[in-house]
Amino acid sequence: MRTASRAGLVHPLHVQYDWRASEGQQPIHAEDSSLTTGRRLLYLLRTMRPKQWTKNGFVLVGLVFDGKLLELPLTLTALWTLVCFCLVSSSVYILNDLIDVERDRHHPRKRLRPLASGQLNPGLARSAMFVLAVAGVLGAGMTNIFVGLTLAAYLLLNAAYSGYLKNLVIIDAMMVAVFFVLRVAAGSIAVEVSAFSPWLYICVSLLALFIAFGKRRHEIVLLREAASGHRTSLKQYNLPFLDQIIGVVTTSGLISYTFYSFEAETALADPARMMLTVPLIVFVVFRYLYLIHVEQRGGAPDDLLFADRPLLAAVVLWVLSVVAVIYLR
Repeated sequence: MRTASRAGLVHPLHVQYDWRASEGQQPIHAEDSSLTTGRRLLYLLRTMRPKQWTKNGFVLVGLVFDGKLLELPLTLTALWTLVCFCLVSSSVYILNDLIDVERDRHHPRKRLRPLASGQLNPGLARSAMFVLAVAGVLGAGMTNIFVGLTLAAYLLLNAAYSGYLKNLVIIDAMMVAVFFVLRVAAGSIAVEVSAFSPWLYICVSLLALFIAFGKRRHEIVLLREAASGHRTSLKQYNLPFLDQIIGVVTTSGLISYTFYSFEAETALADPARMMLTVPLIVFVVFRYLYLIHVEQRGGAPDDLLFADRPLLAAVVLWVLSVVAVIYLR
């Protein structure tokens, strides 16, 4: 009996108290010392969020729209800049998870993240965060000092965002737009674009706002009364306001892209041909609105893109159409 009772005991250092345990949900465990190195690296990779590296594809916007995609040296430079951005953005994701670890434990999805669930040691996460940030900034600086400075600015602004700015209503979404613009700017500087239209910066900004406000709406619907416990700024939002501002951003974005299609100075032989891509953009936006309002999705835009086949197909067709318009003369 004594042996059996000891076998059934759990050492107090191996389990952290979690309010979910009393509600029939899985408690959060401290990092298991028996984890293999491979398992720790897997949890670290999950915290780096490789699925969200798709956002860094905006680094290539300048290369594509300036008509330089077929110039191998410039393409390699742009791809290297993208890799550096992936390193820096992963360090930012780790920082965000370290800061929000307690709040994430109140979220139905984010509580399963390696840091929030206790699967990843915070010390290992901090070390990886530092290495990734330094490697990304220095790597970009090797290409162009101004690209390195752009990534450094991205890193510092994200630190400010994670620490404070994301708690400010409207500012939180506007900062997301700034981060997307910095991606485009870094790629444009790296390949020294000559005919890149400012209209595309506006379009990218409005797209980022559209996604950010859509995500806020999803979180309010999903978390309800507990929303402000997960994200402080959510207590200052409500659905009518978000629906209205999403409508404004949607309209502005479509108009801006249409203006770009007709009037922008680009690498196009006939800029008006870009108008052929407008219907695809309209479908992408309307499909995303449908997913937000009807299917109550939108909390993870990167997952949504690959999970919804009509949306993914439209985005792929738009990319192919843009490439065809610019490069098939």
